[in-house]
Amino acid sequence: MTDMGRLIEPVIPGLRRYANALVRDRAEADDLVQDCLERAVARWGQRRADSDTRSWLYAILHNLAVSRWRALRRRGTMAPIQTVDPAFLSMAPTQEHELARSDVLRALDQLPDEQRAVILLVTVEGLSYDETARILSVPLGTVMSRLSRGRARLASAMADDGPVRSHLRAVK
Repeated sequence: MTDMGRLIEPVIPGLRRYANALVRDRAEADDLVQDCLERAVARWGQRRADSDTRSWLYAILHNLAVSRWRALRRRGTMAPIQTVDPAFLSMAPTQEHELARSDVLRALDQLPDEQRAVILLVTVEGLSYDETARILSVPLGTVMSRLSRGRARLASAMADDGPVRSHLRAVK
């Protein structure tokens, strides 16, 4: 048996236990251990001779698992097409939403800076009137006044653009 085989073989059962604990799927864990061992054999010459082989192998296994998790997160969840609800396979058209969004942004651009800032902080960011007053360094009444006037101007601008209207939520 080679030096490499003598150092790696006793660690394999522990690698399998660790992989099973990480992924909780025996087949996936076996694939993970296999990939770990392949990488270790291919890069055996890069290992520092004075380092602990066991910790090196566990580090390889862990890094491979993290890489797989990241790849799965990017890909999303996979499911057989027969098990998926047909409502999830289609999307509503987004053109109307994009047009409404454009109308709101255009109407916001027409507002004075003070009113736009208050509307964005309260309705978009969801901040309270008190928080908004502290951020803008103005009295609470000024925030309420600017918000009221800004909403009225925004509603007027949206009514002039056509039937698409936005519902801005109020947060106190």
